[in-house]
Amino acid sequence: MTRRTASACLLVLACLLVPLGTLSTWAKYEIGDSDRYVSAMAPLAGDADVRNAVADAVTTGVMKSLDVGALEPVVEDYLHDAVVSFTDTDAFRGAWNTANRAAHDAVQQALDEGTTGPVTLDLAPVTRQVKQQLEANGVPFAERIPVAHTEVTLLSAGDLAGLRKGFHAFQLAGLWLPSAAVVCAAAGLALARRRRRALAWTALGAALSAAALLVALPIARALTLSDISDAANKAATAAVYDALTSPLRTASWAIVAVGVLVALAVWLGRHPFSRARSAAAALRREHSGDTRRRPHDEHTTGNRADDRLVQGPPHARP
Repeated sequence: MTRRTASACLLVLACLLVPLGTLSTWAKYEIGDSDRYVSAMAPLAGDADVRNAVADAVTTGVMKSLDVGALEPVVEDYLHDAVVSFTDTDAFRGAWNTANRAAHDAVQQALDEGTTGPVTLDLAPVTRQVKQQLEANGVPFAERIPVAHTEVTLLSAGDLAGLRKGFHAFQLAGLWLPSAAVVCAAAGLALARRRRRALAWTALGAALSAAALLVALPIARALTLSDISDAANKAATAAVYDALTSPLRTASWAIVAVGVLVALAVWLGRHPFSRARSAAAALRREHSGDTRRRPHDEHTTGNRADDRLVQGPPHARP
């Protein structure tokens, strides 16, 4: 393998590793970290779609175990409104963070240990707070509201099995993939004969690879939402997807911007330097030429002056 071929292969490999390294870093340090996961999910406590989805889930769970006879439609509407009202309080935000931390731990445990059961988001803390609020307001059926088993399925057993195959591998890779990309890029540039040109193309390649990941994210979003028929749950799932992938999009856009800027800096900086080198070379050639001509010109001038002295003034010539 020639030096040029080895350099090209290493640089192409570095560009291909850019989106994979971005995914592995995100999976390991954004999704895999409990505190960062809860921080990413925390703003969703104020999202209207998420609040409605929580209210629907809590109301549906409670009404399954609550027998109020002919008053069921009235009680269901009243309970739903009470849950929606509760989701606008600080107590709900605290319960939301607690539920998400527990859900994250369950998902991570399932990925690490290979459990096959579904992963759920336990909304019992929300139901408990709503029950206490209704009891304080003197609502007759409040004491009959069941608290346990108020949960939403985040990942079914089938979804978890499919997720485990790829996601867990990315978490194990962590920083190894981006580190490998950096090493391949450095080695490829070291072997390149025209390093400035290789650097520019590598920067563009990394930007294109990151842009490909940006294109893949909305496609994955559409596929994720395609299996959800309920409009409220689909909107809430979309909000969760966007919140969790926000760091991934930010990192990808940063790579695109840096790659384009580096490529532009290399190409724009190359031409002024080339012109300066050409001008300097021309000046050196001109100076060298003047130096070579000057002794000859002085000698010729001196000979002409001597000739005029020998010949004398014009009026003295015969």
